[in-house]
Amino acid sequence: MDLRSHYLGLELKNPLVPSASPLSRSLDTARQLEDAGAAALVMYSLFEETMQVQEAHQLRLLEQRDVGHSEASSFLPQSSASGDELESYLEQIRRLKESLAIPVIASLNGVSLSGWVENGKLLAEAGADALELNAYTVAANPTISGSEMEQHYIALLKELRAVVDIPITVKLSPYFSSLGNFVAQLQAAGANGVSLFNRFYQPDIDIDSLRLSTTLHLSRSDDALLAMRWLGILRGKVKLSLAATGGVHNHEDAIKLILAGADITHLCSVLLRHGPRHLRRIHDGIVHWLDDSPYETLDQARGVLAHNQISDPSAYERANYVQMLAGYELNSSGWR
Repeated sequence: MDLRSHYLGLELKNPLVPSASPLSRSLDTARQLEDAGAAALVMYSLFEETMQVQEAHQLRLLEQRDVGHSEASSFLPQSSASGDELESYLEQIRRLKESLAIPVIASLNGVSLSGWVENGKLLAEAGADALELNAYTVAANPTISGSEMEQHYIALLKELRAVVDIPITVKLSPYFSSLGNFVAQLQAAGANGVSLFNRFYQPDIDIDSLRLSTTLHLSRSDDALLAMRWLGILRGKVKLSLAATGGVHNHEDAIKLILAGADITHLCSVLLRHGPRHLRRIHDGIVHWLDDSPYETLDQARGVLAHNQISDPSAYERANYVQMLAGYELNSSGWR
């Protein structure tokens, strides 16, 4: 079956691309993902904050080295290149490129000009086939407007686009007030794609210790529905590559997103839960569905249920919300 998919100017053998996760830290696991049918691989994220902490630590060591006695100075800890997160990341790009036949996409999670531009250039020079920029900022300052937040990302993207030739995709949260307009701005600024949506890992509260706690909650299939709506709305209205991320746990999830308009579907939680080989089950499920469908290729099915293709596009809009609530029937027979 022809599952070929196009993403960021790359021709992929299918639409299944593992997203940024710890799985890409291991060459052996990366090979398992490729053997299971992964069409490309997004690396784990390089966080600007991690590098800032390391740089501050190394600076303190350098400042403390001159203690007035050369022999005593020799006992101070040395800055180790092996502990440099950036160097380790660049080396992992090179190792993955040498070991895999599929494209390798670097993931950069930064918020400053240096975080995106300088490091993005280094990732491209190391051999990454594309860059995924993770736009993960919690707007906790009430004096900053939504427009200011958008223009911050647009400015960073333009600076990076000026020094990087490889494709750039931006991984977005769903919390922009006019998402379609912002995506159009990203396209005009030089982005080649967008990935919908980033999942914010929310803090929890321990009511016994009265402290904030951090717990990782893996996604569920229902989490893909928000991305499905916006993929359907954007398909055919922008020229960017569209990736779906979050909530793809089986072939049905992937197919729904493709019918809505996704070029590819990312996988993360399901692979963390079941391992790399589960990707093959999803792949085979898509093959079987396509074999029973009226389509000869997966590309023919892509976007057939997008907003601009269906007879009642209001299903993607407010009407769906109204009809859903109006049609709900209470079943109190099971109450106790």
